[in-house]
Amino acid sequence: MAAPAAAGDLRFLLVGVLVVVVVGSRLVRRADGGGIPTTLDGPFEPATRAFDRALRQGSDDVPLTDPRLAPRARPPAPEQIALAASSDATSVWVSWVTGEAQVGSHLNPLDPSTVRSEVWYSERPSPTAAAAGDVSGHYPHVARGKAEVYSQLYPYPGLLNYTSGAIHHVRLRGLKPATRYYYRCGDSSVSGGAGLSGELSFETLPSSAAAAAYPRRVAVVGDLGLTGNSTSTVEQLARNDPSLVVVVGDMTYANQYRTTGGRGVPCFSCSFPDAPLRESYQPRWDGWGRFMEPLTSRIPMMVIEGNHEIEPQGQGGAVTFASYLARFAVPSEESGSNTKFYYSFNAGGAQYSWLEKDLRKIDRRVTPWVVAAWHPPWYNSYSSHYQEFECMRQAMEGLLYQHGVDIVFSGHVHAYERMNRVFNYTLDPCGPVYITIGDGGNIEKIDIDHADDPGKCPGPGDNHPEFGGVCHLNFTSGPAKGKFCWEKQPEWSAFRESSFGHGILEVVNSTYALWTWHRNQDAYGEDSVGDQIYIVRQPDKCLLQTTSASSENNCPSQGCPSLVSNSGYGAHKDIIRSGHLIWNASLAIWMILISTIFIKGNSCSRF
Repeated sequence: MAAPAAAGDLRFLLVGVLVVVVVGSRLVRRADGGGIPTTLDGPFEPATRAFDRALRQGSDDVPLTDPRLAPRARPPAPEQIALAASSDATSVWVSWVTGEAQVGSHLNPLDPSTVRSEVWYSERPSPTAAAAGDVSGHYPHVARGKAEVYSQLYPYPGLLNYTSGAIHHVRLRGLKPATRYYYRCGDSSVSGGAGLSGELSFETLPSSAAAAAYPRRVAVVGDLGLTGNSTSTVEQLARNDPSLVVVVGDMTYANQYRTTGGRGVPCFSCSFPDAPLRESYQPRWDGWGRFMEPLTSRIPMMVIEGNHEIEPQGQGGAVTFASYLARFAVPSEESGSNTKFYYSFNAGGAQYSWLEKDLRKIDRRVTPWVVAAWHPPWYNSYSSHYQEFECMRQAMEGLLYQHGVDIVFSGHVHAYERMNRVFNYTLDPCGPVYITIGDGGNIEKIDIDHADDPGKCPGPGDNHPEFGGVCHLNFTSGPAKGKFCWEKQPEWSAFRESSFGHGILEVVNSTYALWTWHRNQDAYGEDSVGDQIYIVRQPDKCLLQTTSASSENNCPSQGCPSLVSNSGYGAHKDIIRSGHLIWNASLAIWMILISTIFIKGNSCSRF
């Protein structure tokens, strides 16, 4: 089916672990020359592409001695430079690190107030930027921010402490949308320009007020780490030339580097039963920032935390998320949030209360697309993390359905899976398309076991979240009635495959968006893709609910479907009220982060 012409804008909302993403209008054809399917052709018969045993299930961590992880500049110059989108297309965050981190038992943290946090920028490149110390003569604009230092402290014998370099965050305001800017960051007071970076550039996102203005493409990746597979993922992602990158949690796996000898273990608590807590080797964060810098210094990267960012420290692990909170700039304050764990932003187009309020503010006539992303998946047919976040689903799914969220991205499970449109385990043409993209390449290897495989259904003691309750359930009707797991691939699971890769979302207009999953093994194959589909909105059939989702059952106004397996979307169409809304070509990208729900299993569980 051909896609209509492009038009519209884009908006992002990030609330903890939820991401919404849209992109441009590049149309792709399948390698076999056939047409690209659309969600209107669904629901699709469940399909599984078996794990290719010729491929590695995993690879070792890249050592910190690798040249790609070495500092790209020496103090006092900035390194680990990264961009992030702010509240709208007129604002951008620039972050970087100066000074040297320290590792040892007795450390003296740097004083971040002794160094300036400045970004000098212009719409024109400076012909002498590489050597110029007097930036004021070449860059008409300067923005200033602040710096901070964090420490990771372990009061246990044999565990080394860490204190970071100075981490700088500066917000640029008053920018022109869809415009390229040239910038240098650092401290201009250092003699001869030694405290400044070389000249770099970025392009602002399009304005939500502009017609046919989408980011060209948004890359989505999760559970990345820094292994040989991870580097392949990032290299292929960069070749796809995104205008925005979204990382759905579990970035560095620093908490699985030193203690596991750089190779990882499938069961941390089994391999280290006497460990007082899970040590996090913080220099891994510095190596990750250096490896990502060629990408992040020119393309905004939005992040949400996963369970590997918890990184408990102190007596009893009382302090958590120190590195995540210090290293990344996010538009939390600009979006009315009081924490970096959930926020929202425009890109051309307690937490539950914030999310409900933020969703209500979206004008769907201006921003018809709403895409969400969080770290742990609600719909997942793999044995790993199966029904682990069922409490989260039961608490929040009705709110997302009520407000017509179109796509949901998650990670956590180290494989790829795309669902048919679904709500409350029932095929539903107005439910979101859920996509698991936790196959970035981390040290824990690819997940290959399915909960419906013989002998692979998890037991009731498995897959407990680290925070929050356990809400495991047996299905009450349909093919899996009375059972915890299906005996075949569930019908809400449209396609799944155990391969490393990343995804690209490209919004064509107010009703069509092209989703493409790129496998690492296809990196050099012409027009080769692992999965591709047009996700199509139907605003004339799927009206937004005007009433609040019930706090008791989280159902839309017409009621909740039971946990039943429908044979198709037709059964639901009878309860969809007729009507019509006028939509223009806008797009919302919405990220939601749920920071209090993470995996914790039995004595031999995976993190």
